[in-house]
Amino acid sequence: MTLDFSILLRFENALLLGLWMTLKLTVICIVLGCTLGFLVGLMRTSRNLALRAASGAYVEFFRGTPVLIQLFWIFFCLPLLLGVELSNMVSGVIALTLYMGAITSETFRASLKSIGREQLDACVALGLPKRAQVVNVVLPQAVLRAIPTLLSNCVSLFKESALVSAVGMADLMFVGQNISNNTARPVEVLTVVALIYFVIAFPLTRAVSLIEGRILKKLAI
Repeated sequence: MTLDFSILLRFENALLLGLWMTLKLTVICIVLGCTLGFLVGLMRTSRNLALRAASGAYVEFFRGTPVLIQLFWIFFCLPLLLGVELSNMVSGVIALTLYMGAITSETFRASLKSIGREQLDACVALGLPKRAQVVNVVLPQAVLRAIPTLLSNCVSLFKESALVSAVGMADLMFVGQNISNNTARPVEVLTVVALIYFVIAFPLTRAVSLIEGRILKKLAI
């Protein structure tokens, strides 16, 4: 078999559009998922038993089931229950946001537990309202301590986003599959698609280690 990667030059724009859709979906789900994850992390550390139970059930379910099944259920089953149609974009955002929220909640829970109790006691002694305690004291420290793991979660989400191609969303993987089917060149096309994912994900994984070292050094000070 003779490989011919030059054929992909004809589909450069299509691949770029697919990559743009993948990046857009990933960024949206990162923002929404991290916000959800922080709120769930607060619930997981709450003294309220009902909040801890509900947040724990959510986390265990979305961490314990395949993301692809979650995506299929939201795309095919949720519209039947709600009586409304959901586009593949909306379904993808919901599924990946819920997944991101579940995995980042554990990250935030660990970082929240690492904050000394004396700091919260000082907030109470100063008479700070609960909202000010969370926004001005807890949140900045929790985010700082969670950054390395959050970045790893973001890289994982970027790779998991390829699953939305299964519901017909025109992301990078979906475009690559279509080009592969139309050209009968799966080796060249899928190899290039894999390399695109790698070129984006690998520098981020290396950056995680560097950032983690700097943050640990800063916290040590």
